[in-house]
Amino acid sequence: MCGITGLFDTRGERAVSHPVLHRMNNAQSHRGPDEGSLHIEPGLGLGHRRLSIIDIATGQQPLFNEDHSVVVVFNGEIYNYQELIPELQALGHVFHTKSDTECIVHAWESWGEACVQRFRGMFAFALWDRNKQTLFMARDRLGVKPLHYALLDDGTLLFGSELKSVLAHGGLRRDMDPLAVEEYFALGYIAEPRTIFTQAKKLPPAHTLTIRRGQPLPQPKEYWDVRFTGGNPTSEADACEELITRLKESVRLRMIAEVPLGAFLSGGVDSSAVVAMMAGQSDGPVNTCSIGFDDPAFNESAFAQTVADRYQTRHRLEIVKSDDFDLIDTLARLYDEPYADSSAIPTYRVCQLARKHVTVALSGDGGDENFGGYRRYRMHLMEERMRGALPEGVRRPLFGMLGRLYPKADWAPRMFRAKTTFEGMARTSVEAYFHSVSILRGPMRAQLFSDKLKSELGGYNAREVFDFHAARAETDDPLALVQYLDLKTYLVGDINTKVDRASMAHSLEVREPLMDHPLVEWLATLPPNLKVRGNEGKVLLKKAMEPHLSNDILYRPKMGFSVPLARWFRGPLKQRVRDAVLGPRLAETGWFNRSYLEHLVDAHQAGTSDYSAPLWTLMMFEAFLRKVVDESPSATAHAVHAQAVPA
Repeated sequence: MCGITGLFDTRGERAVSHPVLHRMNNAQSHRGPDEGSLHIEPGLGLGHRRLSIIDIATGQQPLFNEDHSVVVVFNGEIYNYQELIPELQALGHVFHTKSDTECIVHAWESWGEACVQRFRGMFAFALWDRNKQTLFMARDRLGVKPLHYALLDDGTLLFGSELKSVLAHGGLRRDMDPLAVEEYFALGYIAEPRTIFTQAKKLPPAHTLTIRRGQPLPQPKEYWDVRFTGGNPTSEADACEELITRLKESVRLRMIAEVPLGAFLSGGVDSSAVVAMMAGQSDGPVNTCSIGFDDPAFNESAFAQTVADRYQTRHRLEIVKSDDFDLIDTLARLYDEPYADSSAIPTYRVCQLARKHVTVALSGDGGDENFGGYRRYRMHLMEERMRGALPEGVRRPLFGMLGRLYPKADWAPRMFRAKTTFEGMARTSVEAYFHSVSILRGPMRAQLFSDKLKSELGGYNAREVFDFHAARAETDDPLALVQYLDLKTYLVGDINTKVDRASMAHSLEVREPLMDHPLVEWLATLPPNLKVRGNEGKVLLKKAMEPHLSNDILYRPKMGFSVPLARWFRGPLKQRVRDAVLGPRLAETGWFNRSYLEHLVDAHQAGTSDYSAPLWTLMMFEAFLRKVVDESPSATAHAVHAQAVPA
């Protein structure tokens, strides 16, 4: 696991500044504290920060082919590299290391752009082929590893694992994209390929970018997509058996390391399943780590302990105070752009704990998206059945009126909170799902945003992100559609972003067996009733794990990894939220209506409404402005590095 960076003169061979490239590389030294190396030639500079995991002795980067005409910098893991090495040797390639990195340069020589289709893993890399005068960049299928890039006005292409590396160059304009602001306040993150800065982009998952010197920058090309067919005729029993086989293989591949390895264990189904599969393939006790909270309403540590006891893991538990809110500015620096998932706080803490004991940790991320675990999936399917019972011409006006008239009742029991259901019934399937996952829904954003921002948006709505992906989903099944949307949006923009930045802040590599792309492809062939059945989600995973985990683990209500925002904003953070939301930095943008900001703060603190999620979203935006836009890149990088646990 590492950090990569670089710059490339797309027009010629202008000299690359060693101090500039060094600064860009060191801006993300937390990603790779073990070594830092540069390669410079006319018009090209590559930088690499190394966290040594595999082939510690000889796996340094940048790494070259035999005649030094091809060089790569790589972040991630190619899990099937041990299969690829003999295949590439048979094609005549000579290996000088035992690293997965060297597979990339030789695969490029043999298979060109199609090399990425042979890789099984999480990766982002940049490869320079001097003979072809070509820079080739690629990102893994599910967006586990990040890659940002920007084309400057003078034709210089910058790239880096994190935006802070690109910012450290000094030539990137910090103009913010109003469309990214709309996406952030709708979703809590900025969706690929956009970033908060107009000039910078994210390379989307499962895409490559091939840049040839002297030619215009092309659009990224997609090399993979998942297709939800749902037509697999397998029985439930056979599916359970095959799932266990696939899980064991995925976990086994991710246990290859030359450094201490363990797993996150929350006590939920996904992480518990991963630990169960690890225990059956480990020579010694598995290292497991859990975070507990001193507030019982948010504490799952007893369930994690149950799994740890069953598999006799070497378990570490750390209790975090429920008022652990000192990370706000730290998180703003880590993420480089606005990011509003408050579970970033416990994620940061569990990575901090894990790094004290291991260098690699396996996680259960991706389980909800692939197995159908989110409660919102079941709600969506219920709404879809209701939508299908009424013609759209009747449904839209009727439920649209009810949605407008019915009061918002956050204080009421869930069965009486009908406003959202009415609003969803008045919409199309994609509109309704977007509405259900939005932090600030359309009417709230309309009140929050000033006329200035609305003018800059030019009618843009973040729902267009969902419309774009829905048009490419190639499925009419309502569950498959929302799973596909989450794989393209929430999993990448929220979950993977959260885990990558939180883990890399502590120089910890996190691996994701439930996002193994052959497993994802196979799960997409299964019928929906093996995922959601009535009010039960993750049907197949739970059934398959019954011999390995107790029913108390498998069938208890999902708790989530959350923090008590509502209480914070009425208690210990009461003044801080007021100062941030109503203070000068948000006002300076001219993008927000002061009266609505006052309403959000006053109504929440009076207890008449729960606006904790919108207020957190605003607080993190304000912190981003202060800690990223207003600070120098070197100050931001220094602050992040200071937080990292020494290797």
